[in-house]
Amino acid sequence: METELKNKVQKGLVITIRDLYKSFGDNHVLQGINLDVFSKENVVVLGRSGTGKSVLIKIVCGLLKPDKGLVNVLGNEVDHLKDKQLRELRQKVGFSFQNSALYDSMTVRENLAFPLVRNAKHLSRQEIKKEIESVLDDVGLLQTINQMPSELSGGQRKRIGIARTLILRPQIMLYDEPTSGLDPITSIEINNLINLVRQKFNTTSIIITHDLTCAKSTGDKIAMLYDGKFIKQGTFDEVFSENDERIQNFYKYNFIK
Repeated sequence: METELKNKVQKGLVITIRDLYKSFGDNHVLQGINLDVFSKENVVVLGRSGTGKSVLIKIVCGLLKPDKGLVNVLGNEVDHLKDKQLRELRQKVGFSFQNSALYDSMTVRENLAFPLVRNAKHLSRQEIKKEIESVLDDVGLLQTINQMPSELSGGQRKRIGIARTLILRPQIMLYDEPTSGLDPITSIEINNLINLVRQKFNTTSIIITHDLTCAKSTGDKIAMLYDGKFIKQGTFDEVFSENDERIQNFYKYNFIK
């Protein structure tokens, strides 16, 4: 397997997951996951709520430890990293939380300044100001710079959350249910933003969702998670042309056209 992985790394392999297991007591969430994610690829992990999708990306960025298996990110075995090494890796991996995770007591400007002040101490005030304005412009919300999170719509909070993640220029983006709770029009805007982020910042992404429209719009590859395992991987059309009842039931449940 080591030779196989080295060959794939040379071809642009960014994330490798092999035989990954994770349980919480008697709840066996992940039961032998295998996944390869290549440079600048958008991979959608698709499945119903509660199937372990979010657990998977928390393991990828070291927020949770696996019970068993290999998780290699940018050439690092995540589970074997010391605290300092893990912090350094996390600066290269942006995590866009489902609830946007903005600080309610801070303005948009202050929310975006926070990761820069903490992780890019070499930047001057003027450079920080420039970075904040640039990334807000990238997500189309420069006009919100002095607003509080409570003054923003759900879609705007999602965009600001993505902007705050992007401000450290990560190589990898992890999106946790990016369209959850949004109306169809705003969901389309977020899907377009995910694609724009990949195009402009050359990011590699894992997108966790149960939204088929999001999966079809953003995913180069779909990995269908069911009962702790990937039951099918491929393009959207390849996955949903499968005559597997579990996959077809998921498709019908979402009423996608």
